[in-house]
Amino acid sequence: MRLIIDIGNTNTKIAVMRKNSFLTVERHKEVTVEALARLLAQYPVTSAIYSSVRAGGEAACAEWLGGRVKKLIHFTHKTAIPVKNLYGTPETLGCDRLAAAVGAYTLFPAMNCMIIDCGTAITIDFVGQGGEFLGGNISPGLQTRFNALHTATGKLPLGQVTETPQAMGTSTDTAIEAGVLQGARYEIEGYIEQNALSNVIFTGGDALFFAKHIKSSIFVVFNLILIGLNKVIDYNAYYL
Repeated sequence: MRLIIDIGNTNTKIAVMRKNSFLTVERHKEVTVEALARLLAQYPVTSAIYSSVRAGGEAACAEWLGGRVKKLIHFTHKTAIPVKNLYGTPETLGCDRLAAAVGAYTLFPAMNCMIIDCGTAITIDFVGQGGEFLGGNISPGLQTRFNALHTATGKLPLGQVTETPQAMGTSTDTAIEAGVLQGARYEIEGYIEQNALSNVIFTGGDALFFAKHIKSSIFVVFNLILIGLNKVIDYNAYYL
């Protein structure tokens, strides 16, 4: 069994997998030794991988975990992967974006894929049909946009995601909601229109919101990064 740890900007996902099947997926604010110890007591984990987009914070857990599994991988841009990384500055590439690319290639090999990760940031990344990570774009996520309007102005209230945003605001609250939500929607629809031949994959915490409001043929894969990290364990069996 494998322990997969994805430390994101806001939350951490911890999963236990048997080959390609999820046995459990947990969401935490932080990764803790207590959470890892509980999972290892429940499941006979032999290998683990962890990926983090935060600066530090995981070192103590990694040290603890290293003495309790046979194989531990710290996923970085230097880790061997089944995708060719064509990013110009690989050392600055978020490992979550790279893991998602591996996940997309795992699920949809030999297809051009556009990965739309809707979280703290919205990332639009492209994987070529030959298994190449081509790069992509980054813009603020929904809550980040709401926060920016609230903190950068003197009087605008803090908006929030609503399932049925108005097309046009009729109050300051609804104007903020419509501006942020409809604006992000139009942004993503523009990418989909410009890349009509790509297989579109949504992931991230706000994936369902966009999936409900965008009329396109898309796939929603919430655990895309975890799938990619699991694939990395298999791939590195040949290198360790």
